[in-house]
Amino acid sequence: MSFNTFGRVFRFTTWGESHGPAIGAVVDGCPPGIVISEADIQPWLDKRRPGTSRFTTQRQEPDQVRILSGVFEGKTTGTPISLMIENVDQRSKDYSEVAQAYRPGHADYAYDAKYGFRDYRGGGRSSARETASRVAAGAVARLVIPRVEITGYVSEIGGDAIDPANFDRAQIGENPFFCPDAKAAARWEALVDAARKDGSSLGAIVECVATGVPAGWGAPLYAKLDSELAAAAMSINAVKGVEIGDGFAAARLRGEQNADPMRPGNEGLPIFLANHAGGIAGGIATGQPIKLRVAFKPTSSILIPVETITRPDDAGVSEASEIRTRGRHDPCVGIRGVPVVEAMVALVLADAMMMHRAQCG
Repeated sequence: MSFNTFGRVFRFTTWGESHGPAIGAVVDGCPPGIVISEADIQPWLDKRRPGTSRFTTQRQEPDQVRILSGVFEGKTTGTPISLMIENVDQRSKDYSEVAQAYRPGHADYAYDAKYGFRDYRGGGRSSARETASRVAAGAVARLVIPRVEITGYVSEIGGDAIDPANFDRAQIGENPFFCPDAKAAARWEALVDAARKDGSSLGAIVECVATGVPAGWGAPLYAKLDSELAAAAMSINAVKGVEIGDGFAAARLRGEQNADPMRPGNEGLPIFLANHAGGIAGGIATGQPIKLRVAFKPTSSILIPVETITRPDDAGVSEASEIRTRGRHDPCVGIRGVPVVEAMVALVLADAMMMHRAQCG
């Protein structure tokens, strides 16, 4: 089976390939009566759009979204919302070598092994181009949960992390790295430039914080809010790790260090003195900020030759080979991963709100 849909009540399906005529998403389960237009979606796509700096792929895509269904007189109707983004700057000829040999670290071989066929033009569905559809769907999700504020940023590139003491949220939109530490952003310019000029790439860590999530969203055991967030983040192309709250660092703490102590607050609500759990306990939101960290691997498409094998011939024989991927690729795909992580968090939280309302009113 092919799985292209995510969510339980608030669901979305993405479609299209990197070098096809268009990509898009269908959002289903959206409540009716929500005011929406392309102008509510476009700013989020502009954050992810390629070619905005020398630190991202130079593919020039305007990423203009069109709403094809599910909206009438400026409001959602409760029926499926179809969103389309045209591809206008494909260069399929750049991938002629990829048709003959597999890119190590990419999904080329895995797709071929599963389907016996693959779209080698930019990777088809395995391309990061698919994430534009998620960002469009996530923009709809944000309108469903207006009380929630979602902020993502890059906290580390190529092993060089920000200094928490320099954290300034106002800096996130002031540099091409979505970095809250101006000093780190300055260092990253040289770091990413060097990797790009070498024909290589770098990994990154994206952090995301959601505030305004009320206590109670989420579900126990098999639909835990943290497991849904982890699954959503891990579904993003190039993501290889997710942490909720302290994540792996929690394994190095004692019980009293890892606890999130509480004191009485107003209206019977607790005041938490720490947030090691990342705003989720037992799979259910506690009302604290929800925090997650997402690790992006280095872009697999690089100009440095890498050992590989050719696609089997008619006799089923592969040969040893080398491949260097020409074309336009992100030297650090995690940079444009920020709006994608934000979108997936929004989609999970919108779904959690809908499920909570269905069961608990």
